[in-house]
Amino acid sequence: MDKLASIIILAGIAEAIWETIKMVFNQGKLDFSKLGAILVGVLLCLLTGADILSLAGFPPKVNYIGQVLTGLLISRGANFAHDLLTSIYNLQQNTRTDSSKVETK
Repeated sequence: MDKLASIIILAGIAEAIWETIKMVFNQGKLDFSKLGAILVGVLLCLLTGADILSLAGFPPKVNYIGQVLTGLLISRGANFAHDLLTSIYNLQQNTRTDSSKVETK
């Protein structure tokens, strides 16, 4: 995958994680429902080894960090995770298509 596309994917993941963390505090108060969803998401990823950073081509240098960050992302729900993964997949496919066009010229 193109390095620029990888950085764009990483930027999108970082923004999504930050927005997820911000949702825990609703008008200055702790939202236990959102916190619970985050804990369930992180626990599921730790137990299954799900790691979006590795899938995006960034194997983490710190054990379990990719799984924790993936848990934060999936805590937002299936629609959000689907949209994020679809965006990553489309970016990867477009990068491959653009690379093959350059190689055939």
